[in-house]
Amino acid sequence: MPETVISEARKIFHRNIIDTDTLTITKDGIASNADSSSASSRIIAAETAKIISRECRKNIHVKSKLSGQTLGRQFEKLTAEFLRSTFLKLNDIRPGKWIIQHSGARTSDFAQYEHLAVLHDLITENTQLAATLGNDYVIAPDIVIYRELYSDEEINRHEYIVNDTLALASDIREGNGRKPILHASISAKYTMRSDRAQNSRTEALNLIRNRKGRLPHIVVVTAEPMPGRLASLALGTGDIDCVYHFALYELNEAVKEYGLDDSAEMLCTLIDGKRLKDISDLPLDLAI
Repeated sequence: MPETVISEARKIFHRNIIDTDTLTITKDGIASNADSSSASSRIIAAETAKIISRECRKNIHVKSKLSGQTLGRQFEKLTAEFLRSTFLKLNDIRPGKWIIQHSGARTSDFAQYEHLAVLHDLITENTQLAATLGNDYVIAPDIVIYRELYSDEEINRHEYIVNDTLALASDIREGNGRKPILHASISAKYTMRSDRAQNSRTEALNLIRNRKGRLPHIVVVTAEPMPGRLASLALGTGDIDCVYHFALYELNEAVKEYGLDDSAEMLCTLIDGKRLKDISDLPLDLAI
């Protein structure tokens, strides 16, 4: 069976995670995404890493894990690279002038949230206002996908659709200082400890409550091995669209291999409930 674009990109994603030492194993057999204080986490992460290594034919380096900050930055970068090699190939089913950016973007850079820049400036200048309203309106997502705007010439390429008298407030039209449209906000968390899960949920609620216009996709990508911790963010609806695991098939196999019934049951609940998916599902879901 020939390799698909997504399957090849997924293998490259896993190889790059190994090559950059994002995924490593210590001399004691502890994977870099494991919680060393949890026996279940150590077992599941190590077995998942072994399966990934076998499938992409790459030996995982035996060394101490990198700092949490470095792991997080590398995971963001590699996730963005995976999306560029997959989502951008789907222009036939989701046409658009798409840009995928990791780090540096702020919600106020986009049409649905540009009003927040004004609010942020007011709060910065007024300490009493800051104390009353807080200062977490403008956030910086780990990865964004946004849509560039169209000139009237592009819109009218095949038919005369717009002119200077109507549809003057549409966000898709270029000009008059309009900003690009935020299509997706992606929170990339190498591991999912309780504080990180809460940060992702807080960012999601911020995006939901403060938008003017269409809500972007709001998703989380993670390498967290513990089903219980995945459930802390994935269960329930209303904020996160879905949680995507960097190696869900391998994780599922690892859990079953060790007969961890509670973990297997939790994974089944999350997967059957469409609250947890594999990274390979993400490009197509973003095309909706």
